[in-house]
Amino acid sequence: MILAEERVILIEKARHYFSAHLRQALSLSVRIESVEQTDRHVLVNGERFDYMVDATWGHFTPVPIQTFFEPTLLLYFEAAPNLPAVTFVDGPLYSIYPTEEPRVYTLSSVPHTPLGRYSSSAEACAARDSVNSDLIRSKLELMVNQACENVTYFHDQYRFLGPQIAIKTKPIGGSDDRSCYVGRQGRIFSVMSGKIDTIFFATERILSMMEADSDGPSQDIPSSLLANIRAKTVQIGMDIGG
Repeated sequence: MILAEERVILIEKARHYFSAHLRQALSLSVRIESVEQTDRHVLVNGERFDYMVDATWGHFTPVPIQTFFEPTLLLYFEAAPNLPAVTFVDGPLYSIYPTEEPRVYTLSSVPHTPLGRYSSSAEACAARDSVNSDLIRSKLELMVNQACENVTYFHDQYRFLGPQIAIKTKPIGGSDDRSCYVGRQGRIFSVMSGKIDTIFFATERILSMMEADSDGPSQDIPSSLLANIRAKTVQIGMDIGG
C-alpha cells in the first residue's frame, strides 16, 4: 500500500475562475452547426475566427492518434466527510474517491464502469443515451459487491446518490496512455489532453504552431556543416585526405 498526497480537482472553483477571466470572450451552450475554413480564417456558425481549437476529444474533428470511444458509468455515494481515497491499480479492480463536495464520493470499476467500446462518436453517444434504470441497478450491485471485498464496511457507511454517465476517448493500445496530443488540419487544432494539467503543454504547442504561421515559410538554406568541418581540420593542420 502507498499513502499518496494526491489532491482533488475543484471543478466548480475552476469553472468560476475561467468564467470570470474569460467573460468577455466566453459563450456557453452554443451548438456548433457549421465549420468552414479557408487559407486565412475559420467560419464557426458563420462567425469569422483566425483559428479554432477543438477540445471535444475526437467527437467533432479527428485527433492525431488512433482512438476508440468508451461510454462509462460512474456512481456517486454520500458518506462521512474526509474519508480517504482508496485506489486499487493494475488489474480488474476499483476506486473509491472523494470529490470537491466533502460528503460525496465516487465509485468506479475497471470491469463494470465501461459500457462498451465503439469506433465512432455516434455509436458511443447512442449507447450512452440508452442507459436505463435497470442497467444502473445491475451495475450498482456489481460495483458495490466488488468494493465490499476489501472495504467491508462499504454497505454501512456509503449511501448511493446517483450515476454519472459520460464518454471517454481512449488511445488504442495496451497501455493506459495519458499523454497530450495536438493535431492540426489547416487552421483547426484538435486536442487530446490526457490529464488536466496537460492544458499547459497543449497551449504551448498550439501557440508555437501559430507563431510559425506568422513567421512565414522558412527559406531553404544549404547546410554549412561540411565547410565548417573542413575549415577546422585546416586550422589544426590535420590532413584527412579526400
